[in-house]
Amino acid sequence: MVTELFPLTLEGAETSRRGKCLVGPVDLRLDGAGLCVVIGPNGAGKTTLLRLMHGTARLTGGRINWACATDQARHHQAFVFQRPIVLRRTVEENLTYPLRLRRVAKAEARTAAREWAERVGLSQLLGHRAGVLSGGEQQKLAIARALITNPALVFLDEPTASLDGRATREIEGILQQAKADGTRLILSTHDMGQARRIGDQVVFMLGGKVHETAPASAFFDTATTPEARAFINGDIVE
Repeated sequence: MVTELFPLTLEGAETSRRGKCLVGPVDLRLDGAGLCVVIGPNGAGKTTLLRLMHGTARLTGGRINWACATDQARHHQAFVFQRPIVLRRTVEENLTYPLRLRRVAKAEARTAAREWAERVGLSQLLGHRAGVLSGGEQQKLAIARALITNPALVFLDEPTASLDGRATREIEGILQQAKADGTRLILSTHDMGQARRIGDQVVFMLGGKVHETAPASAFFDTATTPEARAFINGDIVE
């Protein structure tokens, strides 16, 4: 499935608002395997780059090309926000919702919801209102709801930014399993430990542009630019 969407190429892609360029121009090629982490200081444009690729930020210059039609590519992807967005319904209803939108039969959708609740550790909470869950539980619900339709690609914007170590570890495990199952993941993070643990490819953003990109092992061991090396070392980079 992933090879139907990738490679994804950005050629001079940019997005502007009120005459101000927020991100770009960006030239980038992403292939269809593994987990790509997008890193960089606050204000570097990480979230906006994800939204631009996903289609929720307007492309005001350049081109974004998928290996298939854009409408088809967007049908097979999902987006998970830093702050979990949950419906004012039960956990089970949150999980069945995207399936019912795709006209999956009610019984089949409920079976899938129970299976995914088990996968992410929410099986005991199926009847609970999503709004009463902890932050980590809500994020697991949001990720499960994104994955339940079996997308080829999921974007995740700082999915563990406000979570404790245990919740972060659990969510990283869910993402690693999704990757093993063949889902392509593109994730922004401030957590360099997380980027090292789960990243296969790194895109380093600075000043609204892609400053450096490389396989994760090469980036963290031999980053080629002074700015990237300074960021890895925890220095302030502007």
